[in-house]
Amino acid sequence: MSPSLTRDDVAPPDEEGVRDGLHYALFSPSGTPRGGVVVIHGADSRKENHYDWGRECRAAGLAAVVYDQRGHGASPGMLDARAVDDVAAMAALLPAGPIGLRGSSMGGFLALTSAAAVDARAVVAICPAPGALLLRGLRERRFGFPVDAASLEPLLATADLEAAATRLGDALLLMHATGDDRVGIEHSDALHAASPASRFIRVPGGDHGSIQHDPELRGEAVRWLAARLVA
Repeated sequence: MSPSLTRDDVAPPDEEGVRDGLHYALFSPSGTPRGGVVVIHGADSRKENHYDWGRECRAAGLAAVVYDQRGHGASPGMLDARAVDDVAAMAALLPAGPIGLRGSSMGGFLALTSAAAVDARAVVAICPAPGALLLRGLRERRFGFPVDAASLEPLLATADLEAAATRLGDALLLMHATGDDRVGIEHSDALHAASPASRFIRVPGGDHGSIQHDPELRGEAVRWLAARLVA
């Protein structure tokens, strides 16, 4: 007899749609959500790469929305200064309640920059890229996504991530690999120095992408978000 076959299908998002030209996927827990999280991807990424965070949030009783930034994935157009407003538009898709933000690299920049606008109760910033570094990358054409430079560059040039970190205080969780050669860990060191009450998880070795999908670290971050949003 041939061996029996098994199949395990991963549960898809609970809703997919388009808001203001942005393609999104919504993950909703059974019962009343304990809070909501906007998951913001980095440069040259797309929402599907971060569905693991949506599923983890859903399992923890949190709603989560994962979306394609402009010029990424299924979202058309060019990335521009609306990037902060876009975070707020995605937050509006979540059920009423406390909001958390999770961003990686360029998404970490946007999570910090958007925190005040959405009244975020908690922010997870993974290897957050400073505006000056993103600005240099755009001018040197290191990224593959289309950008409206005239609109976006002023945002990158004037954003003050250290001030944002200071405002967040203990509502900020920083995560960074010491081996990151794209966004050096010194940038998170500076944010933590500006906000000593923040939590900082320094991961030995690794690289720019190693933290984003590490199951143990993802679980730690989602548990922290759940605790902050319920408090």
